[in-house]
Amino acid sequence: MSPIDGLIIYIIHPLLQLLWIVVLVGVILSWLISFNVVNTHNQFVAMLWRITNAITEPLLAPIRRILPPLGGMDFSPIVLLLLIGFVQGYVLVELMRLF
Repeated sequence: MSPIDGLIIYIIHPLLQLLWIVVLVGVILSWLISFNVVNTHNQFVAMLWRITNAITEPLLAPIRRILPPLGGMDFSPIVLLLLIGFVQGYVLVELMRLF
């Protein structure tokens, strides 16, 4: 196993998987907050909301600049999830083949 394979398998792929989960949690949490199922006055909810926004907002902001909200819905998390899947399924596999 080359060092690049180890880096991809043990560091990059799990980080991308974790990012995928954080984006999904952020989407679900935004729905729960907007439909008033959970309240941001709850400390745990507010902390989770801040963490997910701090992690995902730098990645979602450039996508939002390119892709405007369509019908009041924000599709940037879907685009980000598709990009993460593309990187995991194609780019990392090709990197491992090269090295």
